Amino acid sequence: MRRHPRTGSRAVPGMAAAAEGVLATQREEPVRDDAAVETAEEAKEPAEADITELCRDMFSKMATYLTGELTATSEDYKLLENMNKLTSLKYLEMKDIAINISRNLKDLNQKYAGLQPYLDQINVIEEQVAALEQAAYKLDAYSKKLGNHFYFFLI
Repeated sequence: MRRHPRTGSRAVPGMAAAAEGVLATQREEPVRDDAAVETAEEAKEPAEADITELCRDMFSKMATYLTGELTATSEDYKLLENMNKLTSLKYLEMKDIAINISRNLKDLNQKYAGLQPYLDQINVIEEQVAALEQAAYKLDAYSKKLGNHFYFFLI
């Protein structure tokens, strides 16, 4: 590669002729004093070092951004994993509690079944007490009637 004599930029030998043709065409155009055109030309043709630095900066910032996004996503998945583990442990605890409740309920049902004959006897006794109470009320009423009858005879 050789350097261009006026610009100092590197040129490929085949492209040198094309570049000379472009430069010759540019020489033939009239020179404009318009500031907008000069600014536009400067904006269209920034120095190669500036473009390289801007590209590096852009890629560096994009890498930082993507790293942050991926880290955030990774952290979200870790959080979900931890939540799933805790939920699983809670369900295991609830399962153990349910098993204990079931076992205790079976024990209570067996004890209730063992007490059932005694509860039946209590119900029978309660019915007999109620019948005895009714008989006592009837006897009391009859004795009051007799008392009134004898009192009538004594007078």
